[in-house]
Amino acid sequence: MKAVKLIHTRIIYSESAFAELILWRLPKQLIGSSHGFKYRLAYVVRGECVLRYDNETGKGDHRHFGGKERAYVFTTPEQLVVDFQHDIERWNHENRNP
Repeated sequence: MKAVKLIHTRIIYSESAFAELILWRLPKQLIGSSHGFKYRLAYVVRGECVLRYDNETGKGDHRHFGGKERAYVFTTPEQLVVDFQHDIERWNHENRNP
């Protein structure tokens, strides 16, 4: 089985903010992850990535928020998107909605 792209989309939130979501189903797990997905979800405001969820080979699942990187517990692709959208709402609330 080859890698299969499940999602590749851009969501425009405003003139200055958008999210880009990319998700692949992999033929085998990445080193550091306990599932068969590769993903990068980014929220960009005024040209700066202010929020990102991703998993890198050897680094595993994590998220970047507020200038800090923390581990992320991946359960399902659907929950990943829900958590990402929740953090977008949180970022917008804390930063007065771009």
